[in-house]
Amino acid sequence: MDRTTLRDALCPECPIRNVLARLGDKWSLLVIYTLDRSPSMRFGELLRALPDISQKMLTVTLRMLEEDGFVTRSVYPEIPPRVEYALTERARSLLPHVNALIGWAAENMEAILADRQRVRSENR
Repeated sequence: MDRTTLRDALCPECPIRNVLARLGDKWSLLVIYTLDRSPSMRFGELLRALPDISQKMLTVTLRMLEEDGFVTRSVYPEIPPRVEYALTERARSLLPHVNALIGWAAENMEAILADRQRVRSENR
């Protein structure tokens, strides 16, 4: 099933499944978090800010975020053309929740890593 068109067969309007299918991928929240650093960013700036992402995956992620109304894409008629990406109000309304999740992850990271190591050691 294509994650960009995911619908729950029993509950097609299920908001959590639908939204998590889009935002729960590897890059979407990181792109949103990174775009919050400035009013707008060019593609190359985003690529440098997220060194692990490929050009293709950044393009796919930005298109999906634009399609869902989290990101705007502005093309300026210059030579060479300048394209900038910015967060929408929808994305900005998500940021407090993203920041809370980041805080929670920072507070619990050591304990989670210790638990992972403990379970791996027990399973050997």
